[in-house]
Amino acid sequence: PLRRLGRAANAGAGNLTGGSFSCRNAANGSLGNLMIDETAPRPEAAAIKAMLGKRSLVLVGLMGAGKSTIGKRVAQMLGVPFVDADTEIEAASRMTIPELFDRYGEPEFRDLERRVIRRILRTGPKVLATGGGAFMNEQTRKAITRAGVSVWLKAELDVLMERVSRKGNRPLLKTANPRATMQDLMDKRYPVYAQSDITVISRDEKKDVMAGEVIDALVVMLPADETDKDTQV
Repeated sequence: PLRRLGRAANAGAGNLTGGSFSCRNAANGSLGNLMIDETAPRPEAAAIKAMLGKRSLVLVGLMGAGKSTIGKRVAQMLGVPFVDADTEIEAASRMTIPELFDRYGEPEFRDLERRVIRRILRTGPKVLATGGGAFMNEQTRKAITRAGVSVWLKAELDVLMERVSRKGNRPLLKTANPRATMQDLMDKRYPVYAQSDITVISRDEKKDVMAGEVIDALVVMLPADETDKDTQV
C-alpha cells in the first residue's frame, strides 16, 4: 500500500564558527553577531535566493529541534515557500504519521518519506522541514546534498525533552523510558546530522532570533562581493 502512496507522492573547506552557528565551505571569512529586526524583511534575502538558485534550504534535526517553527520564520524572512515533509506525507497517504508507523512500520514509512522529499526537492527555492529520521537515509541525504543546502538545528537533550513532552504524537518515543530513547537517537544520529552544510544551536530563544541565526549563517556562505552589496547603505 505504501508503494502506491509513494507513486502518488511522486506525482505531486573547513568549518567557520561564530555565535551559535557554524558553516562548512563558507566563502566569506568573517563572522559576527548581527542585530535582528524582528519585523522587517532581511535585506540579504535577494542575495541568498540568488545563491540558492533552484536549491532549497533543508532543515534537519531530531524531533523537538524546532524545524517547523523556525523554518516557517526563515521562509518568511527570505520570501520563499515553506514546506513540511511530514505534512506532505500525511496529505499523500491520508493518514497521520503515527498511523503510518503503526500500520506499516518504520522501514515502509522511510521509503515513502524518501520519495516525498525527492519530489519536493525538484522545485525550489523553498524552506523544507524534514522528519528526524530523513537525513539518516543515505539516498535522501544525497538528494538533499544535490538539490539543497542543509541546516542542522542542534539541541541539547533537556531542550528536546521539554518540547516533545508537550505532544503525544511521537511514535519513536512510545517506550518505557522516552528520555533514554531520545539519548540513544542523539548518539546515533548526531554524527550523521553533523554532515550538514550549516549547524545552528537550537535553544530556548525567540523564533525570530533563531531564524535570524539561520539567515546569518547563510550570509556567511555568500560570495564576498554579494555580502558587500548587502551591507552598503
